[in-house]
Amino acid sequence: MSHNPSRQSGMTLIGMLLLLGLIGFFALLTLKILPIYLEHFKVASSLESLRSTPDLAKKSRREIRSLLVRRLDINMVENVGQENIRISKGEGVSKVEIDYAVEKPILGNLSVIVYFNDVVEAGG
Repeated sequence: MSHNPSRQSGMTLIGMLLLLGLIGFFALLTLKILPIYLEHFKVASSLESLRSTPDLAKKSRREIRSLLVRRLDINMVENVGQENIRISKGEGVSKVEIDYAVEKPILGNLSVIVYFNDVVEAGG
């Protein structure tokens, strides 16, 4: 078996640095976006827990908002405020909607914006 120096195999230093940079960028992106989705899971579970509230359709908008805000506070949700909660009432049905966006800076002037819209209907 003879070694031919003109036929080298393997990755060059520049190729290795580019690959490490790409892996680092996606790791950074994951570390920035993952907490947003974990918090959204808390928002969705808080909203879903309203469905099991007895006589939710008979409660006033203020009472429903208070129940939901209390649950969001317990779950330490920071990106949803009262301005993001909409409550509409129909005949025996209450519809609660949370609509919000989260902007997270990634690197320099590069940011990511994630939009969420969750709806729960209870009663009827």
